[in-house]
Amino acid sequence: MLDCIIIGGGVAAVSAALTLQANGKTFEILGGSSFGAKIKKAEMINNYPGLCKVSGEQFFNALKSQLDEMQIEVKPQKATGVYAMKGKFLVTAEGDLTIEGKTVILCTGVESVKPIAGEEEFLGRGVSYCATCDGMLYKDKTIAVLCTTKSLEHEIEYLAKIAKKVYLIPLYKGVEIDGENIEKIVKMPERIEGGLKANAVVFKADKNGEQRTVSVDGVFMLKESVSPAALCGGLQTEKGHIVVKRDQSTNLKGLFAAGDCTGKPYQYAKAIGEGNIAAHSVVEYLAGK
Repeated sequence: MLDCIIIGGGVAAVSAALTLQANGKTFEILGGSSFGAKIKKAEMINNYPGLCKVSGEQFFNALKSQLDEMQIEVKPQKATGVYAMKGKFLVTAEGDLTIEGKTVILCTGVESVKPIAGEEEFLGRGVSYCATCDGMLYKDKTIAVLCTTKSLEHEIEYLAKIAKKVYLIPLYKGVEIDGENIEKIVKMPERIEGGLKANAVVFKADKNGEQRTVSVDGVFMLKESVSPAALCGGLQTEKGHIVVKRDQSTNLKGLFAAGDCTGKPYQYAKAIGEGNIAAHSVVEYLAGK
């Protein structure tokens, strides 16, 4: 069993990993396929101590080089669930990956797209965040797939091979997915409806006041990050952010959080500092056990 599982693909995760390694702890980083994507998008970084006029691409390359030198691997799988168990945590990820750890540090960032009505309510009851985990449950059925980034188009293709009908809802430009069983709907969904399970997606009304509803067997929400409350049941959040103490601990014993997911300001200096604190708190927590 690992000492710690770090979930996230930003500077807070890197900071936590470096500190844990310096303290001789075993850990894994589930960075997802979009590891470093947000960092690389930064045009110029001017407010980080010691760095002057450094592009996001240069900053990311420096971080990646440091991880390589320290022989720290970032797994490309995205975490799909964190389950608090007696004295340990079970973390599930894409590709049927399951990892056990004594502690967890959440560095999940913030969602670029806020949850729509019904999304979290029907999670596990017709709503899924993982194509490879739940795709086969919808073989030859009708599904809606909301995708927020081009980097996840391979998951859309995977689902299209399984499902009978796919209503694709892309929330990004430059969609290159086509198929006989794929229908694109370039509208913002308003809510997910259902009874015991989700069975419909309702879209916002157009200029003429007409509102479209599509009947589905399931809904896949493909995002770079998932809301902390949906990722980990029982986790205390406030206005979409994880509630933490000064040592970055949460209301769940052994679970810590760092970076943008804990609230503003959304800055590298704050995220790196919190990642460091969270890792030190993990070391103290393990010593106490």
